Amino acid sequence: MSDFLMPSMGADMEAGTLVEWLVSPGDRVEKGQVIAVVETAKGAIDVEVFESGVVEECYVEPDTRVPVGTPLARIGSSERVVAGRPGSLLEPAVLAETVSAEATSAGPVAEPSKFPESPPAPSPQPETDRVAASPAARRRARELGLELGNINGSGPGGAVVLRDLAQAADDKPRHEHRRSGAFDRDEMRQAIAASMSRSKREIPHYYLATTLDLHAAEHWLAEYNREQPPEARLLMAALFMKATARALSRYPDLNGHYDEQGFHPAERVHLGMAIHLRGGGLIAPALRDAEAQDLPALMSRLQDLVQRARSGGLRASELSSATATVTALGERGVDTVYGVIHPPQVAMVGFGSVRRRPLAVGGMLAIRPAVDVSLAADHRVCDGHLGARFLNEIDAQLQHPEAL
Repeated sequence: MSDFLMPSMGADMEAGTLVEWLVSPGDRVEKGQVIAVVETAKGAIDVEVFESGVVEECYVEPDTRVPVGTPLARIGSSERVVAGRPGSLLEPAVLAETVSAEATSAGPVAEPSKFPESPPAPSPQPETDRVAASPAARRRARELGLELGNINGSGPGGAVVLRDLAQAADDKPRHEHRRSGAFDRDEMRQAIAASMSRSKREIPHYYLATTLDLHAAEHWLAEYNREQPPEARLLMAALFMKATARALSRYPDLNGHYDEQGFHPAERVHLGMAIHLRGGGLIAPALRDAEAQDLPALMSRLQDLVQRARSGGLRASELSSATATVTALGERGVDTVYGVIHPPQVAMVGFGSVRRRPLAVGGMLAIRPAVDVSLAADHRVCDGHLGARFLNEIDAQLQHPEAL
């Protein structure tokens, strides 16, 4: 038995608001299952559970703002089911003794006295009262502040689907929407300001940059895409991400987290991707195990990540697990970008625009596609010599794109 805690979804996060429970006491849950939605400065985030078991008690009511590390629910072993629910294995007396146990907490939370030993659990809602709706419709309804119970569903069995929300949103006065874009932008800017100020204050950055010849990468990419349907074609960004992930796996001093105990290299490369949000702001969810993905899978996951970052549906693990981050501003016409490291990471890689430039090739002048790549690294962990070798490794990877 263990407590399910309010997760940290970034070094800048101090608290979050529980928006919705997607499970009730007595429900069985599997590791990785989304069980709650939490509102942060980065938007509504799906929060998954990291162990299988049974939800024994929900401590926190929806619309409650709580600090990171606060116990939200208690998850019991897979053999334990709340009494009175189908398949229950606990007698009422045993259950009463179990749920009176003191809830523990971890991380930066408020004084323990603020949390009662046995927080009141919200009354389980009968399954028949739960409005039938698609996951996408539920997410969109949360974003618009709409009550699903007030919407007539046109999906299978009367389920509410995305198309049903359009008219409901138009009929609702704008000021009644649950979240306003201006508020979200202001809160996100404050979060970015806090994180980046901490980064520049605490992390001794050093910067390196070089220009990479993309002749081989461009030629291979054109040949590959010629044989693919439009939806399966790759972008140069996928090659950049894969080459960076492989280079990080070979230079682990740039892949990991730095905290009060020092640097902790990561076993895998969970590559953060800086994504600009249309309403303003920036978010950097992680492509997990990026070094182990082939290019088509990496491209698909990258597109999915961008879509969910901009429309909703990111998971807490995607926002908290990045071991290094890539930022690419080439589409904005920028030749070189120098990033600011996201704490507690120790490296940020930047890619600029791919342009045709005069380059010296074999003692001759040639016009080749090229890109500027930069590195911002933490001087507490490594120095410029290692950083230069890392950039050279990215170059070497891109010279043999067929091996990526």
